[in-house]
Amino acid sequence: GFHLSGTVTEPATATEPEVTYKVAISFDRCKITSVTCGCGNKDIFYCAHVVALSLYRIRKPDQVKLRLPISETLFQMNRDQLQKFVQYLITAHHTEVLPTAQKLADEILSSNSEINQVHGAPDPTAGASIDDENCWHLDEEQVREQVKLFLSQGGYYGSGKQLSSMFAKVREMLRMRDSNGARMLTLITEQFMADPRLSLWRQQGTGITEKCRQLWDELGALWVCVVLNPHCKLEEKSCWLRQLRKWGEMDVCPLEDGNYGNELPNITNALTQSSGHSQDSLARPRRTVFTRAIEGCDLHWQDSHLQRIISSDFYVSASYQREGESLLFNSQGQPLWLEHVPTACARVDALRSHGYPREALRLTVAIINTLRLQQQRQLEIYKHQKKELLQRGATTITNLEGWVGHPLNPIGCLFLTLTEACRLEEENCLEISDAGDSKPPVYQHVPVATSSQDSGESYLSLALEVALMGMGQQRVMPEGLYAQDKVCRNEEQIIARLQDLELDPVLVQTLRKQCILLLEGGPFSGLGEVIHRESVPMHTFAKYLFSALLPHDADLAYKLALRAMRLPVLETTAPSGDVTHPHHLVSVVPSRYPRWFTLGHLESQQCELASTMLTAAKGDMLRLRTVLEAIQKNIHSSSLIFKLAQDAFKIATPADSNSDTTLLNVALELGLQVMRMTLSTLNWRRREMVRWLVTCATEVGVRALVSILQSWYSLFTPTEATSIVAATVMSHNTILRLSLDYPQREELASCARTLALQCAMKDPQNCALSALTLCEKDHIAFETAYQIVIDAASTGMTYTQLFTIARYMEHRGYPLRAFKLASLAMTHLNLAYNQDTHPAINDVLWACALSHSLGKNELAAIIPLVVKSVHCATVLSDILRRCTMTAPGLAGIPGRRNSGKLMSTDKAPLRQLLDATISAYINTTHSRLTHISPRHYGEFIEFLSKARETFLLAQDGHIQFAQFIDNLKQIYKGKKKLMLLVRERFG
Repeated sequence: GFHLSGTVTEPATATEPEVTYKVAISFDRCKITSVTCGCGNKDIFYCAHVVALSLYRIRKPDQVKLRLPISETLFQMNRDQLQKFVQYLITAHHTEVLPTAQKLADEILSSNSEINQVHGAPDPTAGASIDDENCWHLDEEQVREQVKLFLSQGGYYGSGKQLSSMFAKVREMLRMRDSNGARMLTLITEQFMADPRLSLWRQQGTGITEKCRQLWDELGALWVCVVLNPHCKLEEKSCWLRQLRKWGEMDVCPLEDGNYGNELPNITNALTQSSGHSQDSLARPRRTVFTRAIEGCDLHWQDSHLQRIISSDFYVSASYQREGESLLFNSQGQPLWLEHVPTACARVDALRSHGYPREALRLTVAIINTLRLQQQRQLEIYKHQKKELLQRGATTITNLEGWVGHPLNPIGCLFLTLTEACRLEEENCLEISDAGDSKPPVYQHVPVATSSQDSGESYLSLALEVALMGMGQQRVMPEGLYAQDKVCRNEEQIIARLQDLELDPVLVQTLRKQCILLLEGGPFSGLGEVIHRESVPMHTFAKYLFSALLPHDADLAYKLALRAMRLPVLETTAPSGDVTHPHHLVSVVPSRYPRWFTLGHLESQQCELASTMLTAAKGDMLRLRTVLEAIQKNIHSSSLIFKLAQDAFKIATPADSNSDTTLLNVALELGLQVMRMTLSTLNWRRREMVRWLVTCATEVGVRALVSILQSWYSLFTPTEATSIVAATVMSHNTILRLSLDYPQREELASCARTLALQCAMKDPQNCALSALTLCEKDHIAFETAYQIVIDAASTGMTYTQLFTIARYMEHRGYPLRAFKLASLAMTHLNLAYNQDTHPAINDVLWACALSHSLGKNELAAIIPLVVKSVHCATVLSDILRRCTMTAPGLAGIPGRRNSGKLMSTDKAPLRQLLDATISAYINTTHSRLTHISPRHYGEFIEFLSKARETFLLAQDGHIQFAQFIDNLKQIYKGKKKLMLLVRERFG
């Protein structure tokens, strides 16, 4: 049959009644070519009712009545029967079909109508002709709508996942060899190209968002897969090529590598064995996400050697065989495929994706055999050049394209092809574990289907080997943020897959063998003895290798991880590499740093590797020392070394058992390095670092504390040394924590005092008070500290610092010393007439009270200083009032007599203070009147009342005040309202 129709009933639920839908399905040569359903559901996939009807027809073919096409049935009717048939049909559906029936009747009766020019009539129940295209029904409008919707959500609400699942659907269609796969991909691409954000991003010069970039990459890779279909027709390919070129020429078309468009070689002629390609390949046109697919259209599958590789497991040769220049077989007689590696892997991906898994496996094995041969050859070449390369300390890069982070993901593709052949499909493998994550895959060894069965190789060991080869490839860091980020992402993806492998003895043997090859490898290996300055670092890879190897071969694990610790791009001297092959180098001009956008991430990975080694080496002094040396030599960031120090400390001091001294010492040594690195640079975490170091040294013990106190000047600023380091070391908590005996306590205290005096000499302003505090218990040290303060007072210290120390001295029971320091502080101070809320006022009042309590002489000594420094009338009158309330000398200094009499303002020293206060009031009054506004009049009258109180302390004070007021009335007579108020209050 060609047309299936039926009714599907959806049973009633608690909330919905039973519903019946009419479904019609057309099919042709085992493919559904169109569907309609009364439910009106719009989706890329068929609705449940269409699926139900199809399954019913497949499972119960005898229940479905098979009828002839309607045209055959009509042919058997006579004129009356036909008339009856048509009229009944119209009556049954008169509302829907009557207008159409009328129109058709008119056209049939008109001799020159279009309908009469054609023989016969259409029949929807008859099949298509044998020449017609037959393909699965795909609701194109729906595909467009859905992609448009997901793109408009910009990666939010899981739309990125939805688009990825559409790509997965395309792959599934390709694997089923459904010709709609390419059609669906075309529809998706058209919507991607119409995304309005593209032109916006282009105008603003900003990069595409991360989510979107990954989708574009997948789109590009899928097109490579489509055009490499080994059985596509030539006209299909040329049609795709036209489309791809059209998209690629559009301005908004995203570039392959984000911002830069010209540093990767062409897919078909990139470096294979020889490095003899011309200079002009350096000036390449812009490469878009479709460029690789466009280049892929030039590739074909007609090569006889290639055909033999993919069509048989037993295609071997007795000896090395050459065809012109290229080698066809290795020494074991296994076939080789000498194509540019990413291109060869794209073929594998195409075979796998188009449903040819056996062929994909065969080509994969040939590629791996080729890589092995190249690895061997490069090793031999390196052995001859080793001495020269080691002397030069630099190497060129032989790989222009890195395989990890490559747009075609060659290593990931080979790894997947091989591991898919080894998957153990459990019955319940689709079940999801409690955590909602799918379980990691389970693999088994499947022997490689080659002629030599005794080789003992499995597809699983090949998967591990090729992943290690690819990850260990030495490659230059690509240009541009996106390409660099992709290197990191791809590396993490491959490692995540490697971690799914259970390492049994066979795989451990593969791992060890490949690690040794990578360590011995020359320029082809990123773990070789010499690498190019801008080589992609191996830290993340080495961390995986270290953890995987450690239980089986610790020496090899450490050797490898220590080798990988380097980060030559941060070394100051840049060896310029081999200038004879400029196309091998990223930059011949040695710049300080190339533009490595992911440098922060790379440095943190280097730090992770070091941390992993430190944790593993706990308790092993020799190993710890080598790791420590590697850290000190290779890590250049203080915050990362600090993080390592903290990690080591945490591991060395578990909560539930004793500390590990070996690791504690490493933590301390790293901490000391951080102190030296950050001593002269500004670092916002510096205080935290200093406190942490003291904590660490305390855990190590008293010798460590003595050591940091004695060498403070190379580790801390004077302020840190006194206020944080020495203060913490001398605290009660530290002494309890260390449970020290008396001689040890004395030794620590003596070191702290020496430090305090050295710091006070170096920076008296900031360290004097801490120094005095630290020296309290030792008379000689305390005297020395005091003398340092006195010497520095006249030149290097502010009045705030001096007042603080003076108060401390009074509190310690040294009032005369306090007086001396307060007097020195007064000489640095200057209070203007309007500074009546200055923070130093309290200090001035305290200093005068102190002098007054010591006696008349001290008061007489400080008043001239006060008069000279303080010009604020209210402050002066406050001091005057306090000095006249009680008799001086109440502090009761031994050996001094105290008369107990109040002091008179007529005699020295208070007379001088009174005069100064009165003149301050006069000056302040004039200053205030020059720019007074009416709203301040009331306040000004109160100020004059205060002034009168002070005037009246003098013998002729009332006369002086009256003259002062008259004077004001005369000078400021223009301010009539104010003068009226003055008259009202003062006459």
